[in-house]
Amino acid sequence: MFTRVVELRAKFMKARELAKTINTKVLPILQRQSGFVDEIVLVSDTESDQILALSFWKSRQDAERYNREQYPRVNEIISHLVDRAPVIKTFDVETYASHKIAGKAA
Repeated sequence: MFTRVVELRAKFMKARELAKTINTKVLPILQRQSGFVDEIVLVSDTESDQILALSFWKSRQDAERYNREQYPRVNEIISHLVDRAPVIKTFDVETYASHKIAGKAA
C-alpha cells in the first residue's frame, strides 16, 4: 500500500471549511479513482490553520495516476481556502489497520 500526505495551511479561520470541502467535494473524486483505499483528514488542535490529508492507495502507480489526472482539479477546488501551495509527500505503508474511526464531522 502507498500513501500521499498533503500538508495544507488554511487561510485565517478557514481550516474547518477546508476540511469540510475535502470531505464533501474531494472525497467523492478520490472514491471514483482506481486503487483508492481510504482518506484521513487531520486538523491540528495546536495550530488552527494546519491540516494533513492522508490518502491511501493500493499502489504507487494508482497514486501517481490520480496525481496526474485528478489532483489539478482538486487543487482548484481547495485553492480559495489555502494560504499557500500544498506540500505533498509520499510514503510506502508498513502497517495499516482499518478501524473505521469517524471524526467529529461524522
